[in-house]
Amino acid sequence: MDPLGAPSQFVDVDSLPGWADAYEAEQLDSHQTPVEKAQVDVRSPFPYRKDINAKIILWKGDVALLNCTAIVNTSNESLTDKNPVSESIFMHAGPDLRDELQKLKGCRTGEAKLTKGFNLAARFIIHTVGPKYKSRYRTAAESSLYSCYRNVLQLAKEQSMCSVGFCVINSLKRCYPLEDATHIALRTVRRFLEIHGETLEKVVFAVSELEEATYQKLLPLYFPRSLEEEMQSLPYLPVDIGNAEGEPVVPERQIRITEKPGVPDDASDEEGLEADLSFIGSHAFARMEGDVDKQRRLILQGQLSEAALQKQHQRNYNRWLCQARAEDLSDIASLKALYQTGVDNCGRTVMVVVGRNIPVTLIDMEKALLYFIHVMDHIAVKEYVLVYFHTLTNDYNQLDSNFLKKLYDVVDAKYKRNLKALYFVHPTFRSKVSAWFFTTFTVSGLKDKIHYVESLQQLFTAIPPEQIDLPPFVLEYDARENGPYYSSYPPSPDL
Repeated sequence: MDPLGAPSQFVDVDSLPGWADAYEAEQLDSHQTPVEKAQVDVRSPFPYRKDINAKIILWKGDVALLNCTAIVNTSNESLTDKNPVSESIFMHAGPDLRDELQKLKGCRTGEAKLTKGFNLAARFIIHTVGPKYKSRYRTAAESSLYSCYRNVLQLAKEQSMCSVGFCVINSLKRCYPLEDATHIALRTVRRFLEIHGETLEKVVFAVSELEEATYQKLLPLYFPRSLEEEMQSLPYLPVDIGNAEGEPVVPERQIRITEKPGVPDDASDEEGLEADLSFIGSHAFARMEGDVDKQRRLILQGQLSEAALQKQHQRNYNRWLCQARAEDLSDIASLKALYQTGVDNCGRTVMVVVGRNIPVTLIDMEKALLYFIHVMDHIAVKEYVLVYFHTLTNDYNQLDSNFLKKLYDVVDAKYKRNLKALYFVHPTFRSKVSAWFFTTFTVSGLKDKIHYVESLQQLFTAIPPEQIDLPPFVLEYDARENGPYYSSYPPSPDL
């Protein structure tokens, strides 16, 4: 209550339910038998820890209203950003906050700066600047966002703060994908509490209604509330979970150092000086294997070994795959330009590409590439065939050779190895010429796999009609051009 007897608008963090509270109550009500630690064969890199869970609160509300030691404000580099979080903080803190911010002379992206809370219930405000997100600079954005959370927590530790209320630092204005950013936020907080848990009593994630569902979905991955939830969450962890502090890892920039850089880990001390010197120049540290600029120069000079090239390519593909799993690709999926259907006569998975459904000039082709990787990664682990319908495509649907070359260069070796046939349905003379030039002069190993198919009757000799879902316009075109025999075959209701 305030002095006049009116109820306070501020919310005390000690009155908020903890992340694990509701879950534990449900477990007691359901009388479920907890999973014993001995029963768990594989542990998550973020194992169940009751002590850490007790510090976490997920709260749907305005961070400016939290009564805690410090709240977090997300802003721009001049600390004048007008976003819902900042405007609420300025409104409740009063005019003195703006005067104080002018003295700070701005804040760089990823940094954190401290002011008093003024009229807020929180004693301090920690101001930070999240990165602007562009997919081509994703690694830099990840590192900057990690720095925001890490520097806020470090400042809280240095100032001996008991509780911190986080807003969602990646504002909509900065275009950072919410799910991707939430992974970074949660794992950074988790790793910090593992190392410096004794310094903080409460960490509150204050979210909006739109953000709450994402946090509810991802919190169990990093803060599982039981061994059972830990095991259930394990398959959903992303490929990149950062290093021991949650910082994003860039494999090309790593330099691995061992106690004896010239000697492999399993070498015995008794082998003497001769054995110790035998590996000098061949160990990763001595070769500076992580120097990506040197590797690129060697590639251009044709001096990098095949094994090193394959290793570098695999790392590059893993980054694309990680991004594909994190990105919202629902707009590309809705085009129905790529989908899995049945199997061919040899029992191989059939994937369909519908050229007419790809509006090349209207969509983000990088997202199209990410969607292809997202869909195909688990398909390409075994033999498969592609059916490409060129039917009724025009200039707006033509995939240019630069995109196809990039796709071919990015995908993992399994895509090329396990692709057994590419059926090019209803080709035109121009498309045949383009395909010949592309497979002859741009990529190798693909020409012998392409089969030009003039009619569906010809296609059905390799893939039974009941094993492939056909777009209605393909059936209509084929019936018009090649006769109505197959026009009675029912199209897929989903296409």
